[in-house]
Amino acid sequence: MLNYRIDLSQFVEFIRGKHLSAWTQVGVNEIRAYLAYLTGLGLARTTIARKIAALRSFFKYLTLQGVVEQNPLHNLRTPKCPKKLPGFLYIREIDELLRFEDTTPKGLRDRAILEVLYGAGIRVSELTGLNLGDLDLDRGYLRVYGKGAKERLTFLGKQGCKALADYLRKGRPFYLAQGSAPGERAVFLNKDGTRLSARSVRRLLDSYVRRAALEKKVSPHTLRHSFATHLLEGGADLRSVQELLGHVNISTTQIYTHLSREQVKKAYNKAHPRA
Repeated sequence: MLNYRIDLSQFVEFIRGKHLSAWTQVGVNEIRAYLAYLTGLGLARTTIARKIAALRSFFKYLTLQGVVEQNPLHNLRTPKCPKKLPGFLYIREIDELLRFEDTTPKGLRDRAILEVLYGAGIRVSELTGLNLGDLDLDRGYLRVYGKGAKERLTFLGKQGCKALADYLRKGRPFYLAQGSAPGERAVFLNKDGTRLSARSVRRLLDSYVRRAALEKKVSPHTLRHSFATHLLEGGADLRSVQELLGHVNISTTQIYTHLSREQVKKAYNKAHPRA
């Protein structure tokens, strides 16, 4: 709301400088001049897009109120914003993150969480939503419920299955005993024997990132991005990765191909003698 007010105030100052006294005098040419003015200030495309969106909403309101006959921004294209490539970890950084030995219930649980997040590439909400009936470790299957409660099967490798089995056998019973609900079906439990929250997962991941001395911001979603990136770099096809991630549209998955291309380009620039 504050940004909206600031954006409109900036436009009002610009219009006053053009000596216009009524909103009906603002047309397409004035809007284009303002767009050029914003570009000249060196603002990021995302900032300009936000300011244009604020104006579009404002003039839509003026149109509905009968103050102006038509919205001068109706056919104006919003500046195209570049897609932000998702952060990811290199394989060696994943190895550093998972290089700890802790056979306490907490250590077993935390390792299982990290192995599943990276090994299956699932969202943190999908991980915390796992129930015992969703696991088939003999075949390495997990049933997860993604956005819109859409169900899908995903896979977990040998290391992930082993970490999860160790936790279920030696760690989860400890946490279950701390609670008053012996019938709790959640896979990952907190100190009270109830379902672990997404916030707790993010907090524990932060502690292991610090322990591994990784000098970058890492979230559960970073592990999901790493999962997708490493699959594509290893030769997996885009459709398979789309299915594993649970993306409805393949265009969402295609951003990882851009990410892989960036890594290839960096490798080229670093290694080629005439780069």
